[in-house]
Amino acid sequence: MKKIPVLAAALGVALLSLFMLSGCAKKTQLYVYNWIYYTPDSVLRKFEKEYDCKIVYDTFASNEELYAKLLSGGTGYDLVFPSGDYVSIMIKQGMLDRIDKTKLSNLGNIDPIVLQKAAYDPNMEYSVPYYFGAAGIAVNTARIPAFEKSWSIFGRKDLQGKMTMLDDMREVLGDALVHLGYSVNSVNPAEIAAARDLVNNYWKPNLIKFDAEAFGKGFADEDFWVVQGYAEVVYEEISEAQRAHTAFFIPPEGGPAYIDSMCLLKGAKNADLAYKFIDFIHRPDIYAEFTDYFGFPATANVPARQLKKITPLYQAEELVNTELKDDVGADLKLYDDAWLSIRVGE
Repeated sequence: MKKIPVLAAALGVALLSLFMLSGCAKKTQLYVYNWIYYTPDSVLRKFEKEYDCKIVYDTFASNEELYAKLLSGGTGYDLVFPSGDYVSIMIKQGMLDRIDKTKLSNLGNIDPIVLQKAAYDPNMEYSVPYYFGAAGIAVNTARIPAFEKSWSIFGRKDLQGKMTMLDDMREVLGDALVHLGYSVNSVNPAEIAAARDLVNNYWKPNLIKFDAEAFGKGFADEDFWVVQGYAEVVYEEISEAQRAHTAFFIPPEGGPAYIDSMCLLKGAKNADLAYKFIDFIHRPDIYAEFTDYFGFPATANVPARQLKKITPLYQAEELVNTELKDDVGADLKLYDDAWLSIRVGE
């Protein structure tokens, strides 16, 4: 006779679990495709709680990876985060929905200077700036106490086998171009060839590899002592003790800068929730939390600067000589060919 209440209780638990699972399944899901190490979990969880939803969050390591996946049919995403040159490409190819600004209340918080730089979409017709920044160089100062703040560090033969650069065509060639005194957007075949030769003959021989994903972990493990990359990736991996002997800088000679933007893919199924997320990000308290977490200056959101609690890992002023990567159109083939020459045989 005692089995009856036990079975009843078990049935009750099963029904409750089924009910709870059913309730979870009914939550609206927002499908986000963003860069690795780019939105704090605390921000994602706050959004989910505030809007009673679930974020499905996938990551990519380069614009090329993002673009290739979308072209190959990865169209289930609502919100994507391309850099400016790829925003331009995706607009031209009809991959993005127009932004309905009536659904956004925090656009006034965005720095007008950033919008001026976003010449590919200055009126935010298809994109809303997420962050304005640049890749730089992280150096293990315990291993390398003396160094010049320049892209020329990758030419140091004494550091051979202890350095990496990004697996990113426009970033690496852009660094070489500015080091030679040219624009990161040069479409001059001779200048691009000179940048290619600089990388091939003087930088590449000293590198372990080109790496856009594991450089932060490799730096933390001290497999690499110098890495070209993003501050947030490095500082996400290293310990508090390691921060004391880590220097991160953007070379004064400049380099490629980026504005990563939030864009709605054409036909996004959860567009209303995507608009809520865009507006949520540009709430000053949330933007301050986002930039504090990664040690960023609050480059894209003016009122957030007053709410920051952490000193940035680099200053916005270091971006002064950087240059946004433009969509160079058909001349991109010059970069493709140069990059193929650099990567051949790997």
